[in-house]
Amino acid sequence: MSRCKALVVAAGAGTRAGLPYPKTLHPVQGRPILLRILDLLAPYDPEPTVVVSPSGRPLIEACLSGAGRRANLIEQDEPRGMGDAVLRFDTAPGASEVDRLILIWGDLPFIQPETLAATVLAAEGGATLAFPTRCVDRAYTRVTRDPAGRVTDLVETREAGLEPTVGERDIGVFVFDKAPVFDLLRQPLPDRLGGRGLEHGFLYVVRHLSAAGLPVEALPVATDLDLISLNQLSDLDGFT
Repeated sequence: MSRCKALVVAAGAGTRAGLPYPKTLHPVQGRPILLRILDLLAPYDPEPTVVVSPSGRPLIEACLSGAGRRANLIEQDEPRGMGDAVLRFDTAPGASEVDRLILIWGDLPFIQPETLAATVLAAEGGATLAFPTRCVDRAYTRVTRDPAGRVTDLVETREAGLEPTVGERDIGVFVFDKAPVFDLLRQPLPDRLGGRGLEHGFLYVVRHLSAAGLPVEALPVATDLDLISLNQLSDLDGFT
């Protein structure tokens, strides 16, 4: 049976939202986002790995301690992008024994258990990488499919110089086989760096897995609540 662990990327400083603390610690309906995510992940991994910034680590440690929760904290010393953050998992205890990862961005307060369960089931059913999606009016990331409906790419429109339009987007949750994805992230591929910030991205692994003939599943199961993320405080209007 594959060993599955969870990884939460929570190194965002929160400055864009005007916060003096990591945005994963922002309370939503009385509970920090990070603790809401840990509750979600508990059936799969009661002690997940959390990527933090050096400055945010003490605050996140205090939050976990105050709530009586445990997590393995690993640092991303500089904001080098999501791909770099994901690779930090290699420094987590027992990382070499892990076959599958549940990856979630640390600013998502309302991921539904059913959405995550469907994604995990797709990975267990043979997908090398699976992620939930939803069709929206302005897709800031965009899933592309071939005529047969197979996923061929997942593009971040800003990095590609595209305007968001109607389309199918991801929500920041991915379940994948660790070995092939980490192999791609370690390679100096020409599209690993974003076109604007030159940070090491993550979404580009979708096109390379697909091109290699490995099964990628984009599951249109996400709800409107799943889509909510904290970028500006106004994103949470009505939920605080």
